[in-house]
Formats: sequence, structure tokens, C-alpha cells
Amino acid sequence: MPDAITLLKQTTDAIAPLQPDDWQAFVTIWKPFSAKRKEVLTATGEREAYLYFVVEGVQRVYYLDDQDREATLVFTYAPSFGGVIDSLMLQQPSRYFYETLTPSTFLRASFQELQTVMHSRPAIESMVRLGMTHTLSGVLERLVELQCYSAAEKMRKLLQRSPHLLQLIPHKYLANYIGVDATNFSKLMNSIRI
Repeated sequence: MPDAITLLKQTTDAIAPLQPDDWQAFVTIWKPFSAKRKEVLTATGEREAYLYFVVEGVQRVYYLDDQDREATLVFTYAPSFGGVIDSLMLQQPSRYFYETLTPSTFLRASFQELQTVMHSRPAIESMVRLGMTHTLSGVLERLVELQCYSAAEKMRKLLQRSPHLLQLIPHKYLANYIGVDATNFSKLMNSIRI
């Protein structure tokens, strides 16, 4: 398996390759970090302090309403960026939780260091903006799924996008993500044909 820096380079190159001097400035802001299973990295009301790059493990961003109902919004896993992005970029209190579902290893960059390198290096700012645009595009696709697709169609899309999640994530979180009761999840899974 490639090391963390190699994964980070491959991922950023897929967004927008950086010139060697820009890459060197970008890579220096990332520090290793690890967390145990079921560890809350960011809680509601806290300001997200880091942009995470997932090297190993699975995490989720979820919302908890005033009646203690959870809504799993997104899963993150290697190699991808994670955290509560709106809280990070707007520097406002988070409305969401960012939690590990499995033991996880990351590289993480502080907001301050990320801002400094983005302001001093236009190519890095452009790459980050393009990455955020891809993220927004995925969120809009997810909204279409939520509003227009049946539970079976949502499950089929999830399995097409990320089939490995079935082995990594407890089914109760997958059920929550697609909006079905956990007790009906296995019945739904058995009805899906890809």
C-alpha cells in the first residue's frame, strides 16, 4: 500500500497537479494523526480546526436533531479528504459531528496553515477550490437521490459508487444513510440487483 504522502500526492494530482514548488509548500502543512473506533473528531458547536486526509479507516459526518434522531450525511474513507468542511472554511461552529467508524489514520492540516499556503500560492488555492467544487457536485447528486430515488435506488447507487462499504460500515449506519429502518436493511439488500 502506498504511504500517506504518496496517497495525498495521487489524490491532489487527480484534482489538479501542482508544480514541484507548490507541492512542496502544500505537503509541509500535513501532520500524521490517528483515532480509535467511534471517536468524535468534531462535535456540533465546535469550530472545525482541520482538513483531514483519510489514509485508513471509515468515518461519517452526521447530524443530530433536538429529538436525538441521527442523519448520516456522508462517509469518508481512503483516499479522500474529510472533516466538517463548511465549518472549516467558514470558521463557524459546526452543525454536524465527524466521527470515526473504524480505527483511522489521517494526515491533517490546520485551518491556519491551509489558509496561509492558499493565500501565498494561487495554484494551491485553485486546486482546493476545484476540490470543493467536486465535493459540492457530489452533494447536489446526493440531494437528487434523497428527493427523487426510492430506497432500493439509493442502495443501488451506493453499491455502484462504493461497494466495499458493505464490509466496512455497520449496516445500521448504511440504513440511516439511505433512509430506511435498520430492521428492514437486510430485506432491502436481498432485493437489490445490480
